[in-house]
Amino acid sequence: MKYNKYTIETTTAAEDFISSMLSDLGIEGVEIEDNIPLTSEDTAKMFIDFLPELPPDDGVSHVSFYLDASQEQTDILLRVRKELEELRSFVEVGAGTIAVSQTEDADWANNWKEFFHAFTIDDRILIKPTWEDTDVSDQGKILIEIDPGISFGTGKHETTQLCIRQLLKYLKPGDHVLDLGCGSGILSIVSLKLGAGHLAGTDVDEDCIASTRENFAVNHLDFSNAEFYVGNLIDDEQLQGRLCTGGFDIVAANILADVIIPMAPRIPSCLKDGGIFISSGIIDFKEQEVLEAIRKSGLKVLEVTHQGEWVSVTAQK
Repeated sequence: MKYNKYTIETTTAAEDFISSMLSDLGIEGVEIEDNIPLTSEDTAKMFIDFLPELPPDDGVSHVSFYLDASQEQTDILLRVRKELEELRSFVEVGAGTIAVSQTEDADWANNWKEFFHAFTIDDRILIKPTWEDTDVSDQGKILIEIDPGISFGTGKHETTQLCIRQLLKYLKPGDHVLDLGCGSGILSIVSLKLGAGHLAGTDVDEDCIASTRENFAVNHLDFSNAEFYVGNLIDDEQLQGRLCTGGFDIVAANILADVIIPMAPRIPSCLKDGGIFISSGIIDFKEQEVLEAIRKSGLKVLEVTHQGEWVSVTAQK
């Protein structure tokens, strides 16, 4: 299906008013582009490794909406233009011009699949998408099937591989494992396949918990035997009460350096004496900050491993 994309050039002061106006006119879903700096709360919820550098905020905003190209649009555009002029009486609308372009609908949820294929880690673990078959040469390897969907985590990213290698090295059968920032659930699944006796996990995004549940089913694992929570261990007191009880042999956190640093003081209370903390998602120029935070929390750094520009820190209580 083809859509006409209409983009209103306006100001950051008016973008919320325009979004509300479009909603009142029955237009569902808008896209806002501006250079307003993100707050620390915004960045804590984002699943990216580091933020792009934006140009200075010049107060300009572009608000876009989409209409089915096969339908008559003259009337709705006239109403949009009329409402824009009325908004000028109490907010600076800026140029208020409307540019048009055409775009085509696509199966965005599935297009990424052409880039994800089976691969192995240290010739011991085979990670493959659900839509590919196994090869005879892969017999004897630990099989992980994964369909990340909208969640981060095919296992192919360097940060995930760094974590998996440390799990291979330190996890013992029967260990209690906590997966902080579970994403698609890949580290949880690897832990169970390696013999973990009990598993708990968290993520700030409900969709990640849903994705983990689906991937458990694909790997024939019982989701009801694990505990998963939506929340952030940094400041969620209820979550801290559940997990900071000194009951875990291993805590894995493949998140971001800027999340690991404020989370570090909470980790020792989650671990048993002698327990292992495996952290990754750390871009190389943040390595020293993470090491300082982990040492300050009272944990002993055992090793630091690298893959490309990414870093994993393994420490012990």
